[in-house]
Parts: sequence; C-alpha cells; structure tokens
Amino acid sequence: MKRSIVIASAVVLTAAALTAPATTAQAQVPAVAAETASEYVVLYKEGADTAEAQKAVQAAGGSIVKVNTAVGVATVSTTNAGFAAAVTASPLIEGVAHNRVIGHAPAVNARAKSALKKAVESRAVEKEGRNHGGQINKKWGKKPSAEPLDEAQWDLDQMKANEAHKYETGDKRVLVGILDTGVDGTHPDIAPNFSNRLSRNFTVDIPVDANGDPVDGPCEDEPDQSCNDPANVDEDGHGTHVASSIASPLNKLGIAGVAPNVTIVNIRAGQDSGYFFLQPSVDALTYAGDIGVDVVNMSYYIDPWLFNCVDNPADSPAAQAEQATIIKATQRALNYAHRKGVTLVGAAGNEAIDYTKTNVDSGSPDFASEPGEAAYERTIPPSCVSMPGEGEHVISVASTGISKRKSYYSSFGNGYIDVAAPGGDTYDTPGNTRDVTRATLSAYPESLARANEEIDENGVPTVDYVVRDCKGSTCAYYQYLQGTSMASPRAAGVAALIVSKYGRPQWGGGFGLDPDVVEARLKASAVKTPCPPGGSYTYTRHLPAGNTVTVTHTCEGNTLRNGFYGSGIVNALKAVGH
Repeated sequence: MKRSIVIASAVVLTAAALTAPATTAQAQVPAVAAETASEYVVLYKEGADTAEAQKAVQAAGGSIVKVNTAVGVATVSTTNAGFAAAVTASPLIEGVAHNRVIGHAPAVNARAKSALKKAVESRAVEKEGRNHGGQINKKWGKKPSAEPLDEAQWDLDQMKANEAHKYETGDKRVLVGILDTGVDGTHPDIAPNFSNRLSRNFTVDIPVDANGDPVDGPCEDEPDQSCNDPANVDEDGHGTHVASSIASPLNKLGIAGVAPNVTIVNIRAGQDSGYFFLQPSVDALTYAGDIGVDVVNMSYYIDPWLFNCVDNPADSPAAQAEQATIIKATQRALNYAHRKGVTLVGAAGNEAIDYTKTNVDSGSPDFASEPGEAAYERTIPPSCVSMPGEGEHVISVASTGISKRKSYYSSFGNGYIDVAAPGGDTYDTPGNTRDVTRATLSAYPESLARANEEIDENGVPTVDYVVRDCKGSTCAYYQYLQGTSMASPRAAGVAALIVSKYGRPQWGGGFGLDPDVVEARLKASAVKTPCPPGGSYTYTRHLPAGNTVTVTHTCEGNTLRNGFYGSGIVNALKAVGH
C-alpha cells in the first residue's frame, strides 16, 4: 500500500489559522489578503443547505473551486490569511483543512517525483544487485496455465485462483474501481478489461509544494502541457500494478488477474508523486457509488497525516481540527459508497507496526502546505486512525509472503486486520536473503520503463524487477512489487469473483451484491490461519549491502481471528463455492 503508498491528500493548517477565535466581524469581512492564495477543503455540517454553506464560505473570503454535494465537501481558494478561523465561526461549517498554497511554479528541469515519492512499498528490491535482466524464477515446479508468466505467479497458487478460474473468471458487468495513481488503460494486458467511458481523473498535478520542492513536476513536461492527466494514464506505475493484479485477462499474454473477466474503472485519486489528498479521495468514492461500482481498491492513506488524531497533545489546535476534518469527511464518503453498494477494500499499511498499540509517527505531516512546514515526532495512541484503511465498512488487508507468513513490512493488529492476501516478501527465503521473485508480478507501463531506463533501446529489461512478455509483435511489461498495496487488490479480486458468482440484477438497473454479504463471504471462505508457534515471528533480513536487520512481531488472537491474518488468507476457490 502506498501507505504512506502502498500509497494520500494534502491538507495541513498552520497553528495560527485556527487558534485565534473568530469574531463576528471576522466571519463577515475578509482579512487583509496574503501574498499568495491558498486552497482549503471545507466540510459542511451534515444536512446543511449547500447554498447557504457556500454563502458562509464566500463571506469568509473564499471562492468555491468545486463542491461534492453528496457528502458536503468543498475545495475553496482564498487570499484571506484568516479564512480558516472566519469560516469555522459559521454554524453551517463542520471543519476545514488546508489544502495547499497556490503560487507560481518555478522551473524544474525534470520531473522529480521518484525522489520525493512516498510509496509505502518500495520497488520490492533494494537498489543494489539489480543485474539479472528480468528473469523469471521457474523453480516452483508448477504446471503452467494458459498465461505465459504463470510460473512467476505464486500468489495465484496461494489463493487457489487458477483453480477458481475453472468455475468463475468474473462477469463483465462487475465494475472494480481502482482508487490509485491512475491506470495505464493502453497496457496490452489491461486494455481488454478497461473502461475508458467510465474512468475519471479527480486529481490535478501539483508542480511544487509550499517550500518550492518538486512534487509532480512542472506541467510543461506533460505532452499537452496540462496539469490534468487523461483518465487512462499512470505516471507512477502503482495503480497499473494494482489494476493488473485484479483483472489482467486470460489472453495468452503475460499474467492473469484474480478476476480476469471483470471490468476495470480507473477512478484516480492519487498524484503522480504518490500523494493522496482529501478532496480527490472523497470525490472518487462518491463517483464510485454513483456509477454502480461493485468493488473499490484503496491501497493508500490520505495525506498528510499517516494517523489522524483529534486530541493529540503533540499537535496544535489547528492540526487537531484538520485531522478531525479528514476523519469526518472521509467517513462520510465511505458511508455514501457503502450505501450505494460498493465493497470497500483497503491496504493495511507497510509500517510493520501493530495498529492496536501505541506507536510513534515521525513522518507527518508529509506534505508542506505552508512554507517551512515539516514533519515532527509524535506519540500515536490506538485511538488515532489512518484513513481510509481504518474507516468503517473498509476491509483491511494484511500481506503474506510465499511461505504464508505475514510479510516483514506488513502492519497488523488484532481487531484491525480483516483478512490477509499474498503481497510478497522478498526476504521470505530459506537464507533470509533477497529474492525479487518472492514479490508479486503485475503490469508496468512501458513509458515508465523507458523513462526510468529499465529497458534498453531494443525493449529488453536491464533490471531484475522488470519482465517482458511478447505475443507476436505485441509486447507488454511487468514489474515485481511487494506491499500491502499488492495484497489488497488480490483480496479485492476475490471480492469481485464473489459478486460475479452471487450477484443479481439490481432494482432500478445494474448488477451487484450487498457489500456486507460480500465481506461476510470473503471472510468465511478465507483459510483460517493461526498465529505462529510461540505467538510471534522473528524476521531476519540479510541485505545486499551486507547489513542484517532483525525484528520480532507478536501475533494476538486465535485461529478464528488474529492480528496477523484476521479471518484468514483469502481463497478464491472457496469463495466461489468449490
């Protein structure tokens, strides 16, 4: 998961923005304009009249950029330095979160997103030792299926997905929404199942942050010099990997997805750089509900806070108010999608921590919405929540390696984890040394492989984490990645098979299955997996640089439900009734 990515949204308020009490005059008359404009995300009171709430925003000196009327969330631009204090004085406003400073983007020679990208799971490999040229490990001794790279898909074996495909491959009427960094809808192993008509991009590229550091890079680098990417583009690679894991078709090319005949809808909520901000995430969720999406995958957390706390003494009153707004706005959107019949699946996170215990977060806020803003260390009690993963109605997925042990990076917690699924673990090897083929293999945009010089001028991979497969003159590229971001879509794929198998035409049109029914069957069909003997795993990793890392994670619970596996490891064959 971009937890972090396996993947989040820029919303940060300075301490001064909310600490000063708003007077009546402040609520009605804009303060002196700041040198630059700022964007805020404003949450209306539940049930508030939208028109009246917009008047309150305007009275505080704000201009509406966009409004999500389904859940009462608006993006607002203002030059009023006292906007946050002024607008929250209105009884029609629930909360406000600073989105970003709007200013001139300085020239940057190249897109610097890879250096700044905060993806939760790294590229499944350290940067050392990439010299194998994209070889497939064929040592598992399995019988290859119809897809050429099946030998690399140990994950499908663990889930019994290949066996499930004898009975159910998915229904084209089942829509799976990819809330991610985008999807390469032209990828040969995605295009047959990709809906251009329904796909949308809810993000706008952000060239730099408030400190002037590159984020998505200058819009001038885009082919059309626009900050709005098309809805079939992924300039990060994460979303394409997720989409392929769910629904790469059975087409004699590359790999197979868990549900290879369902329809993929790109509902982009993530920036090129891997950040996921509040308004795009809310908009993506409500759009999924409105168009009849059956399952969404969310391998990310909403930036800039890994954990949102409403009363953490380490945070300023403004930061507390902002985090409360993120929790409330996101939960409204999750509730809306759930009511509309969307099964919500999310990555558990790659921080290798127990979410039900007290932890320390030193990486938030991870996005500068005000000049000079930076992350700081704070103690995180279990009452703080990471959104959307810890939201109500979200199925939280932990990651397993090839041996079925919980992956070393996967976060966990009894009562937090709902199910587990294969997401890879490159150190799940007999000698605890790195093996890239123990990660998961899924589609990779060729444009990124070329831009990153991971293939040569002839299209041959030059690194061991990129693989090519060709069918006639059509070639497709794939990359190995590991993370709860990779586990989550595999669980989402099983959920899509469940909807395909047991769904029915819906009143008023469409096809689907109640998300509570889907969740119940997903958990009931998962293979019950107990905590390890002794109650813990000790992970030893021998890194390529010669260093050794050892850490122990403790599993709480019983065979029926525990902190490592939840209700068990998802099983596609059992899920479809065999």
